[in-house]
Amino acid sequence: MMVRVILLTLLVLGSGLTRRVISHEESGVWSCESNSETQVQVDFRPGVITLDGHADDWKDIDGFEFSLLPALDPDEDQEYKDGKMTVKALHDGNDIFFLLQVDGDYAYSKGDNSKCPSVALMFQIGDHATYHNMGGCKGQRGSCTNKTCKGHEVDIMHFSIGNAIPGRLYGGNPVDNREGNGGDRFGHLVDVYAWNPHCRYLDGMGPSGNDSSAQNDWKGAWWHSSFTVHSGFVEEDSPYSTGGQKGTYYFEFSRPLRTMDRLQQDVQFTIGGSSKMSVALWYPVGGNPWHGSGHYTINCDWVVLDIASGGSNLTGSAKPSSSWDVASAFSLLFSVAALCVAYQVSRPKNIAFTPVENL
Repeated sequence: MMVRVILLTLLVLGSGLTRRVISHEESGVWSCESNSETQVQVDFRPGVITLDGHADDWKDIDGFEFSLLPALDPDEDQEYKDGKMTVKALHDGNDIFFLLQVDGDYAYSKGDNSKCPSVALMFQIGDHATYHNMGGCKGQRGSCTNKTCKGHEVDIMHFSIGNAIPGRLYGGNPVDNREGNGGDRFGHLVDVYAWNPHCRYLDGMGPSGNDSSAQNDWKGAWWHSSFTVHSGFVEEDSPYSTGGQKGTYYFEFSRPLRTMDRLQQDVQFTIGGSSKMSVALWYPVGGNPWHGSGHYTINCDWVVLDIASGGSNLTGSAKPSSSWDVASAFSLLFSVAALCVAYQVSRPKNIAFTPVENL
């Protein structure tokens, strides 16, 4: 069965200053056998995550496991050979955090994104935006506008690590944000919107001109379990580990739940609400460079992202055995006991009343 599906193909031409994104062609009849109950739960867990690419602080967060099938032909016989992808998510009331975890032999080639793993997140913005055809607008290159494709907007975050140092933050930065676009000239963690595969742009860019009010709202980092240095890498340490080592890749991201977007280019997350998302992985299988449409995806349709409110998961998510909770409870108990003792010591003794005439 040939199933035609697309998440995205986000190779920025040349340097980080280039604004167009390479497309790929799709042919055949679209078909999808999706699990409609597939979802990712986003619990409220403030003060838990440090955005550094390490997964240690995620150990108590539930993950959701997905098979990775080729996007253009999700045949189970062609499943990503090194295993499934685990997706974890949480929010702290201000920002939303994601961790993508996938096994893979270490592959890194400085300056060559296609010889390194790459990941992307895609979210529905417009009410009519479909997962298939990246929003599903019928317009072709040169004919897409925010009017002809209204309602088909999708939001995309794409991270290619060929120039990204492990454990360092990339994404939104003062240089690119000052120019009013979603680019990242340092690490290629870019913020993009699209109406279909042929019509996608960095935030703030578009067929009708540029808008300087946009910015890259994402930040992220990556890591691999084969690394033996934890104090921090610099560029001169590349390639950071020995190629081919068994291990696990970790990709960690965050973004505000709500952004300052006024161009319909960012998804807006709502506490207690839900959104629709997907995840893609590119990997240089057998050391061969990947190509834009050669990615794996977690599903052939949208996956529901449920964003819990603070009170909806306190019982399940709060850790009463945590050091903070135990210390707080002990302190409260001690304070109450101290007040009781102080009251017993300071209260006046009972003295019998003696009338004046008896004195």
